[in-house]
Amino acid sequence: QGEGCRTVPLSGHVGFDSLPDQLVNKSVNHGFCFNILCVGETGLGKSTLMDTLFNTKFEGDPASHSQPGVQLKSSTYDLQESNVNLKLTIVSTVGFGDQINKEDSYKPIVEFIDAQFEAYLQEELKIRRVLHSYHDTRIHACLYFIAPTGHSLKSLDLVTMKKLDSKVNIIPIIAKSDAISKSELTKFKIKITSELVSNGVQIYQFPTDDESVAEINGTMNAHLPFAVIGSTEELKIGNKMMKARQYPWGTVQVENEAHCDFVKLREMLIRVNMEDLREQTHTRHYELYRRCKLEEMGFKDTDPDSKPFSLQETYEAKRNEFLGELQKKEEAMRQMFVQRVKEKEAELKEAEKELHEKFDRLKKLHQDEKKKLEDKKKSLDDEVNAFKQRKTAAELLQSQAQQAGGSQTLKRDKERK
Repeated sequence: QGEGCRTVPLSGHVGFDSLPDQLVNKSVNHGFCFNILCVGETGLGKSTLMDTLFNTKFEGDPASHSQPGVQLKSSTYDLQESNVNLKLTIVSTVGFGDQINKEDSYKPIVEFIDAQFEAYLQEELKIRRVLHSYHDTRIHACLYFIAPTGHSLKSLDLVTMKKLDSKVNIIPIIAKSDAISKSELTKFKIKITSELVSNGVQIYQFPTDDESVAEINGTMNAHLPFAVIGSTEELKIGNKMMKARQYPWGTVQVENEAHCDFVKLREMLIRVNMEDLREQTHTRHYELYRRCKLEEMGFKDTDPDSKPFSLQETYEAKRNEFLGELQKKEEAMRQMFVQRVKEKEAELKEAEKELHEKFDRLKKLHQDEKKKLEDKKKSLDDEVNAFKQRKTAAELLQSQAQQAGGSQTLKRDKERK
């Protein structure tokens, strides 16, 4: 009990023992959401297992092996069982493990998970929040499908799980476990567990702090990873119709715990620990993301003297710091602008000077050409005048000669007479 609290006996029934019932009724009316991320190579039966888990047929086309990169495909469905509504979102990794270079195959998955965290954080930071009606798309459980090789984990599986373990609840499962024998399967589980521990991969452990589920969860933690088989076909076995896979050598029953761990996975994932997965996502993974993002933005809980920080003071300090940086950038841009203007003016003056010099050269050349033309014109005029004078003199001489010739003719005529 907290300090200063006192225990007071009640003299009769008050009624606050109905609070759990009120909470249940409110939650049932509002409905629930659950988001599953299926990570695994193409062809490991991710879609078939989802159909088997929820006893329905989800829409979707099978993915090809020719994807250029890893893509995440998200589909949301509204399910109802009894009077409980569940908004289920299934996210599948299309093309995971199909590329020759698998180095960056995990990046689209990490970016997708962070994008859902960021969307919730942005909604949480709004002044007017509507979290009660907000569609929470944060991933609550990651089913990691391991190929039934029987040897060891692939490096792609180890790297991907290591990158995801701090962001999502990872539940490793061995897909198509009927492909290997019982003895090989037991050794394979031990090998997977030892490799996960040696590489520091933190997978989701079913909680044992609640007494009502501590025993079953403790037992199921020892069975991880679950070896599962999926099938939507129903065969008549005995007097019952059961989900099974028919082979030439016999029949594998999906819901028979002697054949696979499908029932264990369904019980642990849906019936027993679905709410804990949702709670772990919010209190552990989302809180880690939120804390890192707020610290990047400069927000802290305490100052260097371990005194509480005021959110308003922190915001004002960051705002002033941002404004100071903005003013510095503005001043630097202004100085750069002034420098550019000066450089441009100098370039224009230099260009203007060159234009003036060119104009003076052209003007002088024009004047020289004009002077030459004027001199040539003058010489031509002089030649024309001299020609005219010679012409006039010649005409005068010609007229005088004609007159002299006429007088001689008259004189000869007189002499004849």
